[in-house]
Amino acid sequence: MSTRFAQSLAVTVVLALLGSALAQRSDIVIAYNSPDQWANWGGVLRAFTAATGIQAPNDAKNSGQTLAALQAEAARPQADTAYYGIVFGIEAKRVGVAQAYQPPGFDEIPEALKDPEGYWFTVHRGAIAFLVNTDQLGSTPVPQCWSDLADPAYAGLVGFLDPTQAAVGYSVVVAANLALGGTLENFDPAIDYFARLYRNGLILPAQTATALVQQGEIPILIDADFNGYRLAIVDDAPITVVIPCEGSLEIPYVMSLVNNAPRPDNGRLLLDFALSDAGQRLFVESFLRPVRDIEIDPAISAQLLPASDYERVVGTDFAAMQAAQEDVTRRWRDEATR
Repeated sequence: MSTRFAQSLAVTVVLALLGSALAQRSDIVIAYNSPDQWANWGGVLRAFTAATGIQAPNDAKNSGQTLAALQAEAARPQADTAYYGIVFGIEAKRVGVAQAYQPPGFDEIPEALKDPEGYWFTVHRGAIAFLVNTDQLGSTPVPQCWSDLADPAYAGLVGFLDPTQAAVGYSVVVAANLALGGTLENFDPAIDYFARLYRNGLILPAQTATALVQQGEIPILIDADFNGYRLAIVDDAPITVVIPCEGSLEIPYVMSLVNNAPRPDNGRLLLDFALSDAGQRLFVESFLRPVRDIEIDPAISAQLLPASDYERVVGTDFAAMQAAQEDVTRRWRDEATR
């Protein structure tokens, strides 16, 4: 779908859904954790502005930074919406920085992927994958399995976002743990595995790192599959996407209306747009799976890994995953990176 057509469709959908509510808006919405190059947030926010006239600047925080900022600003919130990995959305409700809201389309979201009252809800999904810069590997084989990455041949070549700060980083740890025989009650396999990778030169950036794999600074980035597809298909980078042979994890990304948001009406408009057909299609343009059952351009599907590779991708009990996070973070600092 062309950008111009997507923006035109966005205008039609938003106006039809929201009608006279647009007349009550102010001129800006602050959406924490909306990096321009992540999940097509740049395109989504530009289309939202074209549809509503509301300015929506990008924000480069990750999930952990977003939650920390919301807590620090709780007495005087600065943001209207927040976007994060599902475990951070669950925590945002628990600590009181989100408020309930159910946009149109909320009822179509699977029960496991939303808070029943709307304190958080999934807007799209991806999967943990290896994003491999084949130019940088040279004659070294493209790794196909978690076990491959501990080989000395990949020393200093592997990285992913710091799991103590970023939702995708924690998802990497959970994905490897489950694939290597662990459970949400037993993270020994992951701690042992990543301790080996750390000794093998594991790289742990705090911020979105897709540019680093494209530039070759992290030749093997463990990250969301959709980021790899975007680099390979849109940017024509030498990136191969691999779903590890032992298995991987689905990663839902969720949004919330910020509790006591300074511009709640604008925040609701943005959340409505994210779940609208127009918003969902814009996320699909960046190779995410929509949370609602909408028609997907077959030309996009044809560029992705075959469905058989995704049979190795599993969901999990995301509430239990969130409950385990504090202990896993402690063990990461005390055991995996020592």
